[in-house]
Amino acid sequence: MPILRSFFIALASNRPLRRFSEKSRLGIRVSSRFIAGMEIDDALRVAESVNKDGITVSLDSLGESVTSEREALAAADVYHKLLDLIAERKLKANISMKLTQMGLTLSPALAESIAENVAQHAKATGSFVRIDMEDSPLAQVTMDIVHRLNAKPELYGAIGIVIQSYLFRSQKDIEQLIADGTRVRLCKGAYDEPATVAFPSKADVDANYLRLAKMLMGSGVYHGFATHDLAMIAAIKSYAKENGIDPKSFEFQMLYGLRSDLQRKLVQEGYNVRVYVPFGHEWYPYYMRRLAERPANVLFMIKNIFHF
Repeated sequence: MPILRSFFIALASNRPLRRFSEKSRLGIRVSSRFIAGMEIDDALRVAESVNKDGITVSLDSLGESVTSEREALAAADVYHKLLDLIAERKLKANISMKLTQMGLTLSPALAESIAENVAQHAKATGSFVRIDMEDSPLAQVTMDIVHRLNAKPELYGAIGIVIQSYLFRSQKDIEQLIADGTRVRLCKGAYDEPATVAFPSKADVDANYLRLAKMLMGSGVYHGFATHDLAMIAAIKSYAKENGIDPKSFEFQMLYGLRSDLQRKLVQEGYNVRVYVPFGHEWYPYYMRRLAERPANVLFMIKNIFHF
């Protein structure tokens, strides 16, 4: 449903609707489908619950495109607190963050400096930080920053990246990341990209996803495959079995609020699973992109609105 997808992606950047939704009681209630809560404690509580099922977690303090250095540093402070609390509570968790939340559109140097500090903290606490990929105009600068940070001996292995299979450039990026030994989360992509930079058809996106997944599985580096698509999961499992790849040498990644039954089933089958757990008051853009991905999510939202 490309029209529905474009509609919700457009809503993601609607500032008046965002301000209303993030402050309204109804908006917060509806968002609970995909958002762990508004505060750090909410996210930690969910992480502890998920860990009990043998599933690891990636915690994301929602937010993007800050407008000042002060906001960027405040956003980074949340991640520093998370890393300390993950270590203190011995959670099986790491963190994910967006560079625009660290000031990328204000100053790439600022975002890189903040990301380096967070990665140093992650390394010191035995954790890991994943840099989310945003829309295509930011792809190269994101790649460059991750490349430079992962090249630092004291940070090697503490920082990873997300690659989106719908972008034409992703195979070249994967080749570079494999050469660098950088951990990758492979996903399909959730932004509205022009046909000049991204595959327009789902079939082509899926085919590229599997092509890139096979490259990653043969790299000897621990990667994550983010998908709820049963066909993609089956294909990855089959490729691993046919090529003698240890199921523990990679992980499946899924979103909080989606297919918890499948998550537990994969764990029972001997696969590693990680759940992406977002939280925070700036949940609206993330929520709209989740609605854009699957029509079933829209039906769930409607049911929540009219359930009193």
